[in-house]
Amino acid sequence: MQPTTTFGLLGRARQGDAGAASLLFERYRRRLAVLVRYKLGEQGRGKLDIEDLVQETMLRAYRDLDSFTYRSPGSFLRWLSAIADHVIADAARYQGRARRHATEILRFRSDSNPLGPEPVDSLTPSRAFAWAERLEALLRKMDELPEQYREALLLSKIEGLTTEEISVRLQKPREAVSLLVFRAVRRLRELMER
Repeated sequence: MQPTTTFGLLGRARQGDAGAASLLFERYRRRLAVLVRYKLGEQGRGKLDIEDLVQETMLRAYRDLDSFTYRSPGSFLRWLSAIADHVIADAARYQGRARRHATEILRFRSDSNPLGPEPVDSLTPSRAFAWAERLEALLRKMDELPEQYREALLLSKIEGLTTEEISVRLQKPREAVSLLVFRAVRRLRELMER
């Protein structure tokens, strides 16, 4: 049986297993979309397409996969988050400027472009639509949460930070952070069950 942990999928993807790469990125797609949405803020959401930013983040990550060093559980998502920061900054910089020339668009591998990168997105249109619907439902519920609950969930469940790391970032005692995350998860579950 093939390993399906992030570490195992990374190893297989680096050895050229396209299925492992696809599964790896699919595993993080939803969390990355949530993260990108909240990194954009309300103004950015109206101007930039979240799915385009997620796709660009995944494409850059796929191209730079060999430069990633696995350090611990959660390190891959933190790496994706850092790439997303750059993608968002680049998109904001390009916004309002003329669109890129067609010759600058990256073309995936095909018969006419055998040296192009493999596409990592294996979603069918129906799966993509269902995924988008589930994501929208989650985002609507997260928007209903108080700001500090939403922030606690983003840091713990989306970025994958430890209680200690969140404690440092929020400048709160670990016990207070644990309680905040617990309450945020409980409240989100209540909202999702409605």
